[in-house]
Amino acid sequence: MPEVVPRLIQAGFDVVVESGAGRHTFASDQAYTDVGAQVRDGDVLADADVVLSVQPLTVDQIDRLHAGAVTISFLPVAASLDQVRRLTAKKITAFSIELLPRISRAQSMDALTSQALVAGYRAVLVAAQNLPTFFPMFMTAAGTIAPARVLVLGAGVAGLQAIATARRLGAVVDAYDVRPASADEVRSMGATFITLELESLEGSGGYAREMTEDRAQRQRELLTPYLAKADAVITTAAVPGRRAPLLVTTAMVEAMKPGTVVVDLAAETGGNCELSKPGELVRHGDVVIWGGQNVPSSMPVDASRLYSKNLLNLLMLMVADSALKLDFDDEIIAGCCVTHDGTVRHAPTAELLGEVTS
Repeated sequence: MPEVVPRLIQAGFDVVVESGAGRHTFASDQAYTDVGAQVRDGDVLADADVVLSVQPLTVDQIDRLHAGAVTISFLPVAASLDQVRRLTAKKITAFSIELLPRISRAQSMDALTSQALVAGYRAVLVAAQNLPTFFPMFMTAAGTIAPARVLVLGAGVAGLQAIATARRLGAVVDAYDVRPASADEVRSMGATFITLELESLEGSGGYAREMTEDRAQRQRELLTPYLAKADAVITTAAVPGRRAPLLVTTAMVEAMKPGTVVVDLAAETGGNCELSKPGELVRHGDVVIWGGQNVPSSMPVDASRLYSKNLLNLLMLMVADSALKLDFDDEIIAGCCVTHDGTVRHAPTAELLGEVTS
């Protein structure tokens, strides 16, 4: 975004922006030029020392970079093994935002968190738009209309933002998470935390651990009555690097009230709902299931504003005396580096590449 360009220039960078890059965020080429960036048509990669992007570069784009270049972007390594191979062969240093350590010092760089905030907010708007009833309670001369009941599954950043937004719109909110430690956060936002008689799945870095199938089945059985009472269900559960946990089966959907809306923010990674499809609105009987696909891009201005500052803060950690200096003794830099100088530094990715090759 144009507002971060002056900071980059002050740090010693020449900033080049691909023509039209800001079109969907209403940032014109002139807006970039006005703050000191160069705007170019055509290839902006060949002479780039650092490339900042949202999506990972393609193999063709990687081939246009010179050895020693640095890339920072989302880079889901398990789904990007071809890119990782080319990054290694070209001796390019690649950083993956997904691998950023979940520590307090890295919070200002954490794009997963900032984009989850956008997705959680957007999920509630989608639910409200598709729900055939009001969210808030109305007391009218014709009678009282009860508020909608919203169930949020997963109380990470996206889930908490969904709770807060649904509460602002006047809904009654229940929430469940496999981590009991999230109960206080849920209650602080005015929602009711659902407690099931199951063991905790608290994992590292604030994420949940993957659960066994037996536990998952028992959890689904215990959640079914809560889903049957809900007017809208928003699912946000994810395990990094794994398929999204299945929380809502077809049978559970069929037990829901007519007119219920399910918003599945995990549709791209397999779906929390068995019936969801990424980017599609599915109708199963009288229930609507909305599968999220690149949800933050549906609110491009604020999503880009947050993301650009995340990347700026990470890049500034690599700058000293107006020069790029990669300190691999820093746990943030080391933690999110996938490839450097012809080697794969991220051990799980190296193991995965070995498994694929063998």
